[in-house]
Amino acid sequence: MKLTFTKMQGAGNDFVVFNAIDQEVVLTREQLRHIADRHFGIGCDQVLLVESPRRNDTEFHYRIFNADGGEVEQCGNGARCFARYVREKGLSSSEELHVGTARGRITLYIEADNQVRVNMGVPAFTPDAIPFLSDTDALSYSIDLDGTQYTISVVSMGNPHAVLLVDDIDKAPVDHIGPLLESHPRFPEHVNVGFMEHRARDRIALRVYERGTGETLACGTGACAAVVSGIRQNSLDQRVTVELRGGELVISWAGENQPVWMTGPAESVYEGVIDL
Repeated sequence: MKLTFTKMQGAGNDFVVFNAIDQEVVLTREQLRHIADRHFGIGCDQVLLVESPRRNDTEFHYRIFNADGGEVEQCGNGARCFARYVREKGLSSSEELHVGTARGRITLYIEADNQVRVNMGVPAFTPDAIPFLSDTDALSYSIDLDGTQYTISVVSMGNPHAVLLVDDIDKAPVDHIGPLLESHPRFPEHVNVGFMEHRARDRIALRVYERGTGETLACGTGACAAVVSGIRQNSLDQRVTVELRGGELVISWAGENQPVWMTGPAESVYEGVIDL
């Protein structure tokens, strides 16, 4: 089976994108892992599928698979690449796209200078929505990791996130705490883990350990989750620049029951064909 693909990146978060409208794309978990492998495959953080719509109020359907082959609900950086892909491939000429995902419809706006603005939807905070095992609904929670108590915020951006504050982003224990928290039994569907350093009320630095992938250069939903958690705790303004290792994103949130908006870059890297 030979499939054409496009390698894309958004703030350093890289993707292999398949057009599943004009070619049949049926991939096993093993094949997805092979595609994502940076030594034996193409190499990427996630594999994205562009599919025909499943809802009357959308133009496309968007599927996301992590490097371990598992399907996930949402990916913000991938959504921006999705928008540029369908424009560059002539699948749509619209500057406003309505796209279905596993967690509902999102709206993408294509702007100048390779920027794409995404309505990421309304965040959820209740433990059941994450999901997170807790008897209480709070702004933050204490959680035990290897005998040490850590304070986290939990947010769902269509996928689960835990956010920790750190003093120095470069010294954050991402490789140690990330895997422990990602697979903690209080997160029955595992969780993406954000390490956030405050720089100012309108600027943070962030590193994210993504479930099923590990640390990536950027995570769009992770940036949204971190900013939202800071705004809820009155430590951040409503518009925040997020410094990630692969670039910067701008996140805006007007507060409870309002959608989160993300603006950032997306670009194609190269085209290719893979024989599976």
